[in-house]
Amino acid sequence: MSAFFTALGGLGDELAAHVLLSASAIGLGLAIALPLAIWASRSEHVARLTLGFASLVQTIPALALLALFFPVLLSLRAVFGPGLPTLGFLPALLALTLYALLPILRNAVTAQTNLDPGVLEAADGMGMSGWQKLRLVEIPLTAPYVMAGLRTASVWTIGAATLSTTIGQKSLGDPIFAGLQTQNWVLVLAGCFGSAALALVADGLLALIERGFDRRNRVMWLGGMAAVLLGVAAAVVAHFGIGLGHNDEKRVVIGAKSYSEQYILARLMGQQLEKAGFKVSYREGLGSAVVHSAVTTNAIDVYVDYTGTLWTNQLKRKRNPGRDAMYRQIVNWEHDTTGTEVLGKLGFENAYAFAMRTDQAKRMGVRSLADLTRVAPRLTLGADIEFFERPEWFAVRNAYDLRFARKRSFTTTFMYDALQSVEANVIAAYTSDGRIAADHLRVLSDPKNAFPSYDAIILLSPKASRNAKIVAALKPLLGKIDVEKMRKANYSVDRETDKRTPAQAAKTLAKEIGL
Repeated sequence: MSAFFTALGGLGDELAAHVLLSASAIGLGLAIALPLAIWASRSEHVARLTLGFASLVQTIPALALLALFFPVLLSLRAVFGPGLPTLGFLPALLALTLYALLPILRNAVTAQTNLDPGVLEAADGMGMSGWQKLRLVEIPLTAPYVMAGLRTASVWTIGAATLSTTIGQKSLGDPIFAGLQTQNWVLVLAGCFGSAALALVADGLLALIERGFDRRNRVMWLGGMAAVLLGVAAAVVAHFGIGLGHNDEKRVVIGAKSYSEQYILARLMGQQLEKAGFKVSYREGLGSAVVHSAVTTNAIDVYVDYTGTLWTNQLKRKRNPGRDAMYRQIVNWEHDTTGTEVLGKLGFENAYAFAMRTDQAKRMGVRSLADLTRVAPRLTLGADIEFFERPEWFAVRNAYDLRFARKRSFTTTFMYDALQSVEANVIAAYTSDGRIAADHLRVLSDPKNAFPSYDAIILLSPKASRNAKIVAALKPLLGKIDVEKMRKANYSVDRETDKRTPAQAAKTLAKEIGL
């Protein structure tokens, strides 16, 4: 229980960011919905159009809606210039605002269109202007219904805001996603509890305002509004106050994808930069395409990627020229095309490799991907969430004519669990993962070299690459981490007993490589 309260107590910055994002989205949604509702109440065509659009937005999963704003904003940079942020708060705000529109708009339109005609006729009979009728009659009568929609929108938005972690926005989704990937269930529980508690508090305060409007009790609704505004103000102070007194030139943003190795390496680089006097923040849980675009546009300063991933996803190459030739071409392409600098190799490879439980592989006589072709139609293949859309999958599938009975996507943690529980028979594993040895898995050989090499490399944004102190702080990591050390660090975070945090694993790894 003490671990839970410790984890909960460490979520202050995430909570403040979550409150700020949710409040901004709900406020902007309210500012858009109310004028639309008034317009829609006076035009049936506008009502159908606005409610139809808001309903359509609700059919899009929140995660997809959040992700879609990244490429949209990226394309708009050509018009508005490099100052337009493409990662973090802005795309999350726009997506969540759209998500909050429907309940507010629907309740407001319904309330407006169902006002008692006799009341409106009486207002006209008294000679009220359109503005007076709206302010003195329509708004007071519809306010309780609008508040009911606002309460629904608030709960939805606060819950959906946890997904903004995937596009680099700090939120209570950070501990949830990190905990899921590292099987730290205390962290997951703390993040879920924080999000649920925030939603309940927001709903309670808005319910107080709603009752105040309904009972025409000014003290009640003003008190509720004051409490809401104080909470948002406290979040603003907490969130932005953390950075006061620090020069932005001394702040480095480190990106990471959504699995243990990336969390560890991000913390390892962060610790090196902090020793050099930099203030560090993290943007974790990013997809491969998002994180690369983020570093090329200076949205993040540094992250670790893998040569095979860049070769297939960014350079769009299919031929495998060999490890050294691939690395040289990537370095030149990044420099010439994106302005991003490859600082160098860390010293280990984390390649994709198909793996099976050893007992099942022996029983079926499978040692290589060529052997797998024969039995694949009877098996289920499990992989991480993005694997089946990656060029590597298409390359290996075509090279060996692999046709599985079923393909299933999992988060990295549950992918290994699925193999043990026979929810999957084969997985697209990572060669630097400590769970391969711990779970006694057989890694299938790739005689046709369909998978490229995946050397871990550090990438610096165009801006960060010009900072000699950042380069000097990170250079001692190059060539120092072999695959056994990385596997050990990964397993210390992934194992179920005596579990370590990514920061603790990074400190141990730093000592082992002599830093």
